[in-house]
Amino acid sequence: MSSYLKETPLLNYSNTLIQKLVEKQNWRQLNDVDKVKFIYNFVRDEIKFGYNTSDAIPASKVLEDGYGQCNTKSTLLMALLRATGIENRIHGFTIDKALQKGALSGIWYKLSPKNILHSWVEVKINDKWYNLEGVILDKDYLSALQDKFSDCQTTFCGYGVYTDNFDKPNIDWNLNNTYIQDKGINQDFGVFNTPDEFYKKHQQKLNLFKQWIFKNIVRHQMNKNVNQIRKK
Repeated sequence: MSSYLKETPLLNYSNTLIQKLVEKQNWRQLNDVDKVKFIYNFVRDEIKFGYNTSDAIPASKVLEDGYGQCNTKSTLLMALLRATGIENRIHGFTIDKALQKGALSGIWYKLSPKNILHSWVEVKINDKWYNLEGVILDKDYLSALQDKFSDCQTTFCGYGVYTDNFDKPNIDWNLNNTYIQDKGINQDFGVFNTPDEFYKKHQQKLNLFKQWIFKNIVRHQMNKNVNQIRKK
């Protein structure tokens, strides 16, 4: 089996929840381009933008949560694609915390690390790799954000976005790269076959106390802030 299709503890695509979803959506019956398009659209819009307990959670847990951010959505996207025979890998980075401002605020923003772990999925179609970063924000949230900041049409940084084309960001996939946070990248860790390998080598720069604070307090406030934007 290709190393880009292997199952891992995080890419647990044999999980019942994932298998039932794949069968229900009939994704295996599609051609490869449509497999990517429909799975990508599902993860982008049906899995809402939000903050899970950790980056290193299995794909089935992301699906069960029904929300995710760049790293957790990437894990789910990879697992669903591999479940349908589409080769993929993960590209790791850090991004400037400035793009989280608004979702993260006050003392918690000040205490957060300047560089935040980030990733996107790279999918292989017809021997070419495509970057799928645009999967992070669901369209309902992005549309509400665009309405809130309708005076901005070019560069926008904050609320989970860092793009030079805020009015019409390139988030729809059809044999192209998609992006929504790429302008915030400040360090490149390269590509990894699996998220398991990535997180074994790189983690968020938080001590145990800050990890507890994020898991039990901060992320709930961030999700509340995000949902308030989405509902407007």
